[in-house]
Amino acid sequence: MKKRRFSGYLFASPWIITFGIFWIYPLLYSLYLAFTDYRLMHHTYKWVGFQNFERLLTDQSFLISLKNTFIFVFGTIPVTTIIALVLALLIEKNFKGRAIFRSGYFIPSITSMVVIALIFTNLYSRGGYLYLLSEMIGFSTPANGFLLSNKTALLSVMAMDVWMSVGYYMLLFLAGLKSIPKELYEAAEVAGAGFFRKLFSITLPLLKPVALYIIVINTIKSFQVFVEIFVMTKGKYGSSTAVYYIYETGLSRFEFGYASAAAYLLFIIIAAFSILQFRLFRRKTT
Repeated sequence: MKKRRFSGYLFASPWIITFGIFWIYPLLYSLYLAFTDYRLMHHTYKWVGFQNFERLLTDQSFLISLKNTFIFVFGTIPVTTIIALVLALLIEKNFKGRAIFRSGYFIPSITSMVVIALIFTNLYSRGGYLYLLSEMIGFSTPANGFLLSNKTALLSVMAMDVWMSVGYYMLLFLAGLKSIPKELYEAAEVAGAGFFRKLFSITLPLLKPVALYIIVINTIKSFQVFVEIFVMTKGKYGSSTAVYYIYETGLSRFEFGYASAAAYLLFIIIAAFSILQFRLFRRKTT
């Protein structure tokens, strides 16, 4: 028995070593840095305890970035989830060309984020397609483009994120719909239930596990939004988010200790939201 266990650990050792070097060690090392005033250019460690965390709570730049992150999370998740569910309900039905529609909605979610961000940067710019289309419809447009205005920069990035993400979550909802027994719908139809009755009595209750998974992973992804901001706005015009602030603090100002504290504070917030979501869904299902 011990020999088999040793053989198992031996075969798994490449993964264990890699996980320890590239995941566990950086995680613990950054936790240590969060309690120091470590600056890369000075190569000195100064233990400061909780001073970095106290400074974060009064740092207006960080608080604004955190506020923008919350706006991003609460502004995109409901819209993305609802659109993905509606598309899944529509595409689940049998009709000609269904596979084309499924592929079309899903392709953006597997395309490089950098590529999509560059495309939308052009579309949002002054003279870009979306900019000109908005002017033709009669919407008020910023003078220099959507990404160069404090009123529209963050909202524009959020809209792009919804467009890119909805196809992936639609596919997850489709998988959930396929797992619902058809007999339940047939029995409901015999009892005279209409579309909305079946939707709220059968479909949505049985999709709760899938919806919970989608909301949790989308919450984590949205709190960590970075690539879109880095490529499209560089955190300017009121679009800086928590992760972009951490990037700037650590890799531009080289305040690694302060950046690590901000990263761990964000980690605590994400963990708290995930636990809260699990508890809320558990209460609704009991």
